[in-house]
Amino acid sequence: MRDVPGQQVPVNGRTVYVEESGQGQDWVVFEAGGGCGRTCWDPVLPPLAGKARLVTYDRAGRALSGPITQQLSVDDLAADLIAMTEAVVPGEFVLVAHSMGGLVARRAAERLGPRLRGLLLVDPTPETSPVYDTWDQTTKKIDRMLAVTQPLSRFRPLARLFSGNVRPLFSADTYQTMLAENFTPAGTSQTRKEMRAVAAAIPQFRARPPQLPKCPTIVLSASRAAKGRERQSAAIREHQRRYAEILPDGRYEAVDSAHLIQAEQPHLVADRIGRLLSRNS
Repeated sequence: MRDVPGQQVPVNGRTVYVEESGQGQDWVVFEAGGGCGRTCWDPVLPPLAGKARLVTYDRAGRALSGPITQQLSVDDLAADLIAMTEAVVPGEFVLVAHSMGGLVARRAAERLGPRLRGLLLVDPTPETSPVYDTWDQTTKKIDRMLAVTQPLSRFRPLARLFSGNVRPLFSADTYQTMLAENFTPAGTSQTRKEMRAVAAAIPQFRARPPQLPKCPTIVLSASRAAKGRERQSAAIREHQRRYAEILPDGRYEAVDSAHLIQAEQPHLVADRIGRLLSRNS
């Protein structure tokens, strides 16, 4: 099991578990995708350790953060992200977000203002994407599946089976921590809540899209689609490209990877973070 020091940080009447690593004057904050916690960024941290202070965390209710009973919205999660950075990060920083975390980061960016030096969105799904046209049905279908696996995940052999697609992408110690924290009944329950949060957020994002971030922004797009999802992935990539094009200072980049770019291409992700840091140094 990985052994990294961390702390519980109070945010908005709840707590989130935060780990800090690296060294330097610059700061980078990481927001995980749905179903993931701070550990999903482990592959990216070593290449950046000598360049910046690195902050990873678990959203409220996930992994080592304090338990919650209520259903949090994406706006709630964005408020938690802001509160966490106000407590931990002394000044400006680059924000890195994966997948669902992109929704959280974009909403948070509205209030972060000049504190946000740069934004790296790792395979986000813009709310304009047609995949969200039927997201309510998709959420219900996946929720039914997770409801079945949730009690079964307390049995370690079954948890290993459910997490088989993740295991090859991470080091043994990171995977063991993921197995103990995320592929559990509590972790699965929180994943279900996060999926519901996204389903509720999409109509709101379509009605009132977040303000465009004024900071330099890079959108990384996974170009390797899962079998049978080629058309869906192509549509998502097109909407990622369109989003990047309307940004005041945006760049779109296709990456030879599946969805977990930070695990498959960690040095590329670290390099793009470095570029955002150097833009304002």
